[in-house]
Order: sequence, then C-alpha cells, then structure tokens
Amino acid sequence: VLSLAGSKMKHATMELGGKSPLIVFDDADLENAIGGAMLGNFYSTGQICSNGTRVFVQKGLHDRFVERLVERTKKIRIGDPLDPETQMGPLVNKAQQSKVVSYIEAGQQDGATLACGGNVPSLQGFESGFFIEPTVFTNVTDTMRIAREEIFGPVMSVLKFDSEDEVIERANDTEFGLAAGVFTRDLPRAHRVIAELQAGTCWINAYNLTPVEMPFGGVKQSGIGRENSLAALAHYSQLKAVYVETGDVAAPY
Repeated sequence: VLSLAGSKMKHATMELGGKSPLIVFDDADLENAIGGAMLGNFYSTGQICSNGTRVFVQKGLHDRFVERLVERTKKIRIGDPLDPETQMGPLVNKAQQSKVVSYIEAGQQDGATLACGGNVPSLQGFESGFFIEPTVFTNVTDTMRIAREEIFGPVMSVLKFDSEDEVIERANDTEFGLAAGVFTRDLPRAHRVIAELQAGTCWINAYNLTPVEMPFGGVKQSGIGRENSLAALAHYSQLKAVYVETGDVAAPY
C-alpha cells in the first residue's frame, strides 16, 4: 500500500504491528498494574496491535504479580460476545486460532512456563467457536518467539528485570515501536523511562486508552504517520505558505 501510494505521490499513514513492552516497577500499585496488563493482553481476545504483550516486572514485585495475575486471569468469563456477562469472546477465524495455538506450543517448547490457560475450550452451544483460554507465560526470555513475534491473541509473556537501564534496553530490543506502558508511583521516573522508549504511543499507569483527541501510531516497523487527533488531519492536508510585503521590494537590480 505504501509503495503504491508513493508511486502516485499520495499521502499515506501506515499503522502496522507491534510487540509492545509494559513495564511494572516494584513500587507500582499491584492491582492496577495487573489490570493494565490484562487490558493490554486480553481485551478483544488479544486482537489489538498496541497490546503490551511483553510484561516486564521488576524482581521485587514479580512473584506477587504473577500469583495475583494468574488468580484474576482464571476468572475471566469466556463465551458469546453478545452476552453482557462475557468478558472474552472468540478469535476472528480458525486460521487465527491455529496460529495462536502454534505460538503457545512454541512457548512451551522454548522452555517458558505455562502459568495458566493455553487450551482450546469447548463451550456448550459454541463447540465450533474459535475460542482460546487467556494464557500467561512466565520465565520468558527475550529471545523466545513468544517474546519476539506478534501473536495477535490472548497470550501474555511475563519477563523479570532488575534495573531501570536494563529494562529500557530490553524493551527497545525489537523491530517494532508501536506502544509502551509504565506502571510506577514515581512519576518523574515514569516520564524518564517513557522518554527513552522507542514507541509512538505511551501510557503511564494505564494501558490501551485511545481517545480520538490523542494521536495514535508507531515508529520503526510499526508504521508511519498518526491516526486520530489534529495530527491525522494535518497529515492529509497541504500546508500553504503565503508571504505579504507591505513595503518596497529590495531588489539589487
């Protein structure tokens, strides 16, 4: 699409994929950080490009975070998306379901720990539905496929880190740059970290909020240009410069 637009000198924005980091520091509010991580992985059955599928948790909070995360994830109600009681529906089609299952298998083969989920449930009345349980992996390393490639399904990878400098380097070690999030009570640190992250859309103590007033888009292989906000309108507008002289023309001829 971009090459075709370029060949005809047309403006184009490209909002592509991501493998976004969500960083949780030791001092973060535990329940809010877990809520952000779940929203950033399981909303829309994980089929959102900005999802924070690499959840980096500082070592002092890591074990409590994982324990409570698993408790809350197991309570997610899977079912008919038209039912108001349903919290997570099916994937878009069989092909995507098979793709997500293959990534879950790859995670186990690579040595990650399947903390919960990972199965294809059979729901009464929806036996042929493209459902999959919300899945959490722990003991994930940066080189595993589930930490490198966009899955586009409800699969969360939890990675442990020690220091601020370390997690910034690891978070940026990806070809993508769509989104990022930081959870901490230390706002100066949050802004300091966000400033170093190579991502076009960032959240502090929140995740996946996309009001139309804010520009949305990424860097690196995650796209060009921005959607929403005045930035999107400006991208598809022509800027005209007009000079008006009210005095004499200073011509040297």
